[in-house]
Amino acid sequence: MQHYLSRASEKPIVLTGDRPTGPLHLGHYVGSLRSRLSLQENYQQFVLIADLQALTDNAENPGKVTGNVLEVALDYLAVGIDPAQTTICIQSQMPELAELSMYLLNLVTVAQLERNPTVKDEIRQRGFRRNIPAGFLTYPVSQAADITAFKARYVPVGEDQLPMIEQTNELVRKFNRSYGDVLPEVEAILSRVSRLPGVDGKTKMSKSLGNAIPLCAEPDEIHRAVERMYTDSGHLRVSDPGKVEGNVVFMYLDAFEENTALVDELKAHYRRGGLGDGTLKQMLEVRLQEMLAPIRERRHQLAHDPGQVMDILREGSEVARQVAARTLAEVRHALGLEYFCR
Repeated sequence: MQHYLSRASEKPIVLTGDRPTGPLHLGHYVGSLRSRLSLQENYQQFVLIADLQALTDNAENPGKVTGNVLEVALDYLAVGIDPAQTTICIQSQMPELAELSMYLLNLVTVAQLERNPTVKDEIRQRGFRRNIPAGFLTYPVSQAADITAFKARYVPVGEDQLPMIEQTNELVRKFNRSYGDVLPEVEAILSRVSRLPGVDGKTKMSKSLGNAIPLCAEPDEIHRAVERMYTDSGHLRVSDPGKVEGNVVFMYLDAFEENTALVDELKAHYRRGGLGDGTLKQMLEVRLQEMLAPIRERRHQLAHDPGQVMDILREGSEVARQVAARTLAEVRHALGLEYFCR
């Protein structure tokens, strides 16, 4: 473990993570997982399973969170995140993160948190109105603590999460002005496809809305999802010209078909007419089936030995806690909280 820390510390630090509220889906794959696979080669990468954050709007059903920690870890390993290159850790197993959150909370106002556009949108989606759990309102501060505890320089996010990065940097600047230069600012790494719509085309892909394709989806589930995809309501006959913009099938082809020249040809054909929705959906399904089959098979193999997966999480959390503890020691020193140090 010490050898890993010494070797990895020479690389720039990246932090990413997910809330464990269910198995991950294709939206997670294009939004962050695909980036993590490339980043782990050249960066010291920490991937955080954010169970504490997930409890901020699932406090009455903690089993939904705790029961999905293993599921998310299985998805990570199945897509190719390598624990020899990436430290996978559990948020609740590092109390240093909660303590750092408390210090940062003193540097932000309720009004600032309420103005965060990402939080405002999520409050609206959940129908909280004014009955907002305090933990949910303040979770951007918890995210800032996660990022700064590891002194991450980069965080892969979608465009909708950019306000979180800016709020983190505002807290970092305020902390450093008040107590000394301790915490680094962070930069966002935007994914090529920042948001993948659900198969209904009406909103982003979401487990709770039932419009997602899980990474562990079986072939029949993939087929049904592709068949449901919104295309162009005005494209009534194959010979009719069709609209590419807003067409979910083309959005998925943009995200997953590596032959971009082929996708461009399909778009041109669709616009002038003569290309049917069924043909398009069949092409997309073939691509998704090919991509998800090895992930699903690998996941099935890993699920036979959950103890081994939990060992990976335990060791990763221990490694990550050492890093967070070093940062917290610097923060305490800056705040003058070393009452009993010798």
